Amino acid sequence: MPIKTKPLFLIFFIPMILGLSSCQQDTVCDCEGNDLVYFNDFSSEDLNNIENGRLFVFENKTLLGNYHNEEVTLNLSALPTHNIVKVTVELYVHDSWDGNPDNIGGPDYWFMKVDGAEVMRTTFSNTPCGFNFCLMQSYPSNFFRQNLPKTGAIRTNLPGLCHLAGVPENTTVYSISQLVSHTGPTVKVTLGDELLQLNSPNPKCDESWSVGKIEVSTLFVM
Repeated sequence: MPIKTKPLFLIFFIPMILGLSSCQQDTVCDCEGNDLVYFNDFSSEDLNNIENGRLFVFENKTLLGNYHNEEVTLNLSALPTHNIVKVTVELYVHDSWDGNPDNIGGPDYWFMKVDGAEVMRTTFSNTPCGFNFCLMQSYPSNFFRQNLPKTGAIRTNLPGLCHLAGVPENTTVYSISQLVSHTGPTVKVTLGDELLQLNSPNPKCDESWSVGKIEVSTLFVM
């Protein structure tokens, strides 16, 4: 699927100073307002404004999910004046994701859309590298890039969820942020996947994903 060029331009050329808790003036960034318009870590079991939302407990934490070849969508309205939306997702990648390979086990895609336009498409690999063998992933880049499994992760020591339940280092956690050009009073954020596991009798048990936290902020960049 093609990546929309406008959001990617912003991702690469708007400096990460925009992600600070307050928008600071410098020679690069002239901006007003950095409003947190949505935060949910699911500890209160709040699924308002979420389509296809469901919850479960993993390692004593309530997560949104788990999902396999599905989409989940957050709908927000009454946004303050802005021209940038920042979306941050704490993503849990469970069990035997295979990353980039084009075969019966992959590629294993995960994507983000804003108002229906895809702003990120990447892959993840939970498979450890061995001698002369490594199932690479694209993250933290968009597909197709060759990065080592678990590159960019914030946590790697959690056990698997289903197929590899109880086996350490088979759930990997990432904090993913995207900056997207946006001006309207409403926004729709969609998270989804295209997972391939043709040799498994239970593909969802073999690989799935969930969300530990979603944050949405609006910014006005001059």
